[in-house]
Amino acid sequence: MPVTSGMVLIVCPLVFLASLIDAIGGGGGLISLPAYMLAGLPTALASGSNKFSSSCGLIMSTYKYARSGKILLKPAACAIAGALPGAYLGAELLKRTPEPVIRAIMLTVIPVMAVILLLKRDSAQQSKPMNAARYIACLIVGLLCGFYDGFCGPGAGTLMIMGLTWMAGMSMITANGSAKLVNLASNAGALVSHLINGNVVFGLALPAMVCSVAGAWCGAKLALKKGSGMIRWVMCGVLVLLLAKLIFESITA
Repeated sequence: MPVTSGMVLIVCPLVFLASLIDAIGGGGGLISLPAYMLAGLPTALASGSNKFSSSCGLIMSTYKYARSGKILLKPAACAIAGALPGAYLGAELLKRTPEPVIRAIMLTVIPVMAVILLLKRDSAQQSKPMNAARYIACLIVGLLCGFYDGFCGPGAGTLMIMGLTWMAGMSMITANGSAKLVNLASNAGALVSHLINGNVVFGLALPAMVCSVAGAWCGAKLALKKGSGMIRWVMCGVLVLLLAKLIFESITA
């Protein structure tokens, strides 16, 4: 597919912003995927190109969190073990569920999550010591968020951070870092599929990749510096953006 300078100018700034937001609180796909579609790519090419650039940004943010010691490897591995089958089950259920039902479920759940996120104050700066119960909680969080990712998709990283904070006793910054590793693992399989099927427009995805990596570096640095307060507000913003998207789609459907 021919790539014009206009397409690059549309996609690159939005991908930078999406990656910055994603590194802080998840949900960058709400911006980056529509950016590719706005540039004129059909759905399959937009999805594959977005997965390529966003995965590269995710590698950078994961690296930044890992270097700062904000990723707990064993709990993240438990979450990955739950997320992979969860995503498969969610995708299978998606095939059998009418779209209006999916939208109605999300319109109900997302506002509740946003309110809980605003009201619940997690003052812990350190993660609680891991034990068998918390490892199981990580597995359950991974399963549920993986299921959501396969069933609905948008905001799965944000929900992962919330789950690891509340159910597994992690501090918000450590939950954020650990969630990045889980998201990276789940993205790898999807990216391989897109590459095999030729769904990546490299002429657009490569410059976007550079912007994605830069945005992830800036976002992770901000999150590590500002801490849980900034992460919480960015996560709320992601949930509000997702809710607005769902309402718009319901009105225009």
